[in-house]
This record gives sequence, structure tokens and C-alpha cells, in this order.
Amino acid sequence: MNLWGIDLGGTKIECAVLDPNFNIICRKRILTEAEKGYNNILLQAKKLVEQVSKEIGELPSCVGFATPGVLEPETRLMKNCNTTCMNGKPMHFDFETILNIPVRLANDANCFALAETLTGAGRKYPDAEVVFGIITGTGVGGGLVVNQKIIGGHHGIGGEWGHNILEENGEPCYCGKRGCVEKVIAGPSLEKFYQKLSGNKFSLREILAKHLEGKDTDATSTVERLLENYGKAVSTLINVLDPDLIVVGGGVGNIDLLYTEGYERIKKYVFNNGKLTIPICKPVLGDSAGVYGAALLWQKS
Repeated sequence: MNLWGIDLGGTKIECAVLDPNFNIICRKRILTEAEKGYNNILLQAKKLVEQVSKEIGELPSCVGFATPGVLEPETRLMKNCNTTCMNGKPMHFDFETILNIPVRLANDANCFALAETLTGAGRKYPDAEVVFGIITGTGVGGGLVVNQKIIGGHHGIGGEWGHNILEENGEPCYCGKRGCVEKVIAGPSLEKFYQKLSGNKFSLREILAKHLEGKDTDATSTVERLLENYGKAVSTLINVLDPDLIVVGGGVGNIDLLYTEGYERIKKYVFNNGKLTIPICKPVLGDSAGVYGAALLWQKS
């Protein structure tokens, strides 16, 4: 059975079809058009399935969806979606109704973690039973996979390390708390920190370049803030889960210093006498991880 997955991004909806060996058969994107509302997102996803079906001459028997939030286990309604028109909606029911096939939904960070475990970075570590996928870019999120299965958790918020408090009385977060991990080490938060220090507005890429040139003390302070707090935040993950592998995705995850100096900062805070041997690596699948993970929600069925 071929595996169908759809990634519901804020700008684009992507569909991918994989064969039973996880090789790509077809991959196609269309605009989400979220500004037109929730029902339009449903229609756009249906339109995409129809286009792909026509292209490969096959109808799906089931589809997995990577979503920007989670399905509340108790109410079966969506929550925590940054595409806010999805919140409070019975998306699982609505997609099964409009497509007339079984569907499975999982948070996009969980899909990222599952895809990297099964078809990405995890292939280099086949004995890794516990894998944590970090996404740190515009925001900070994560997903947990144990024995090749997503751990969504009792409330559906498994892996949401980005909303643990890292800085007491720090910047206010949309979740209602202050000083969340996301408000400290996400890209926009670091750019805001640099602007407050220097009075100048630059991208994180530019700030990093200025730090590496060694001529901008405010840039160095910003990168130091990232490394130190990354070390603290990731150490708490390790202290609780002690995973076999951590994969770091998102734009901030492209910063090479996270895997050298950042690794040393984690060692400083982990509850293991400064010893750390967990592999922490970049993803292999790039922006394919979400849609691959969505398809792989059906991989054991």
C-alpha cells in the first residue's frame, strides 16, 4: 500500500505519496489560502488530493496529516494552532467527511521526529529507541518518538518543550507565560535581543556573521545568549528523557555552533557529571520531513 501524507503549512499545503519502501512517488504543493478561512483549507486539501490522484492514477485509501497544532484527545477539537482559524475545529472528523477515507492527524513537530527516525537521521542510528526532534526557528517545538511511535501524551502536548519557562519574568509569550524557551532562543527573539542591545535591526544570519568576525560585542552577546540557554533547555530534555538521539531542525538549527560549543553547554548542565554521549545532529530530510512524517503515520498499518 502506498502511503499518503499532507503537511498543512500556513502558506502552502503539500502532499506526498511514498511507496512501501518510503521512496517518493509524487510530491505536490498548492497555496493554503488560510486567509479565506477554515473551510477553504479543507477544500484546498481535497483539491490537492484530487490533483495528485489524477497525476498518479490512484486514489488514497487513507491519509496522514501534519498539522500546525494538536487534536485535543478529550474534545477531539484542534488547539495550539498558529493558523488560528483551525483552533476549536473538529479537523479529524471534517477531513474524514470531506475525503470519505480514514485519516490520522499529528503535530508537525511529531511528524518531523517520526520521519527523521524512520527515513532520515535515524538510519545512521538504527538502535535508537528514543528519539527527540527539536524544531527551533520562528518558534520552538519538538516531537518525541519511542520505538518508532509518536508519543502524543495524555493532553496531546508531548514534546512541547518550547513552552517551558527558561527565563523568569522574561518576554511575554502568546501562551500566556513569560520567558518561555521560545521567547529566548527562537530566531525572532534573538533578533529582538540584539536590536535592544545595539539599536540596529539585523537577521540572525547577519548577527551570527558579525559574531564570527569578532568585531561586534552585541552580536557576540546575542550568540552567547543562544548557546547558554540552548544548553540549559536541552539539558532538561536529556535529564527527563535521556534519549538515544536528538535531531535539531528549523532555521536556528542550521547554526553549526550548536553542535560544538552548544554541545559543551549541554554537558555543563546535564545531570551526569559533565558526561554526554548522545548524538545531536542536523536533519537529513530538510523541508520534506513534515509531509514524509504525515505519510508515515500509516506505516505500521
